[in-house]
Amino acid sequence: MRAFLRGDHALAQLIRFALVGGMSNIAYALLFMAMNGIGPLVANIAGSIVSTVIANELHRQLTFQAAGRVGWFKAQWEGGGLALIGLLVSTAALAGLGFWAPGLGELAQAGAVIAIMAAVGGARFVALRGFVF
Repeated sequence: MRAFLRGDHALAQLIRFALVGGMSNIAYALLFMAMNGIGPLVANIAGSIVSTVIANELHRQLTFQAAGRVGWFKAQWEGGGLALIGLLVSTAALAGLGFWAPGLGELAQAGAVIAIMAAVGGARFVALRGFVF
């Protein structure tokens, strides 16, 4: 199992991608809580930038094992651009959900958010795997 998880198979990379995503979300939450006294907007921006940089580097080194092929700056520039596109797509999707289905209950909204974020994450994985790394 350990050898499989270290391999270059798409499933092994997807598992590592999800683990890195979880770790970067923890980093985001910790930074957000630490900086929340300055204000939630500043804490959100700082947390988003720092967690994206961490995730991009971990994806470069661990998820796609591309440290020898892809430099740090390229990984940050292209991975950060994909993260920004993902943020725009997910924000637009959530705004559309609020417009077209304003009466959704909280559970349905939470399910929709999870589905949207999963779709954006899946697209990001495919783009990182196919174009960046």
